[in-house]
Amino acid sequence: MDVTGIANLATALATQKNSDAVNIAVLKKALDSQANAAVGLIQALPPVPSNPNVGRNVNTTA
Repeated sequence: MDVTGIANLATALATQKNSDAVNIAVLKKALDSQANAAVGLIQALPPVPSNPNVGRNVNTTA
């Protein structure tokens, strides 16, 4: 059995584990950023008019 092969495999697995952890952290930050952007867009919408019929009908006759 090759001892250096086992050591190389263990090192590669540890490196992959660290890389996966970093990638997950970056993904979480990106998702949080997108969620904040979505909340900002929703809050930027104008309020609904007090009369529910205003702005809901389109006059198609001239």
